[in-house]
Amino acid sequence: MKKKWNAYRQDSSELDIQNQIQEELTTNYEKYYRLAYSYVKNEADAMDIVQEGAYKAILNSSQVREKSYIGTWIYRIIINEALNYIKKFKKPYTELELVTAHVQDTYEDFDLKKALETLEEPDKTIVKLRFFEDMQLAEIAAITSENVNTVKSRLYRAMKKLRILME
Repeated sequence: MKKKWNAYRQDSSELDIQNQIQEELTTNYEKYYRLAYSYVKNEADAMDIVQEGAYKAILNSSQVREKSYIGTWIYRIIINEALNYIKKFKKPYTELELVTAHVQDTYEDFDLKKALETLEEPDKTIVKLRFFEDMQLAEIAAITSENVNTVKSRLYRAMKKLRILME
């Protein structure tokens, strides 16, 4: 009887986590989409990334150990999906695609976008999460699985590089 009760409690807990993941995905869909779009610069591809990320989050809901980290965990999945997509389908952008991306993307200007693309991947992710998604350093550290001080130093180093490039 005790085994059945423990199995029921475990199933109930997993359903609760799945429900919270679905709620988090629904509530913050635009944030996840914006993050994916900042990587791929294409609406359809960004939607595909978010859809694949949502699928993986729900499928792997049993891996969540702490309910309070669900949002951070999903951000990490979306970032990984975007990076995997870029590796898999990397193609050079034409000048027309860059101009179109600039028109569709209202929170970046063209020079900043070009400068941001020159940063290496961990630094680029930190800058995007900090300034485009308005996240705190502690949240970014949790998403990137790094120490807060490491995130802080990467952010300042990236900002210094961006400042030099923008001059």
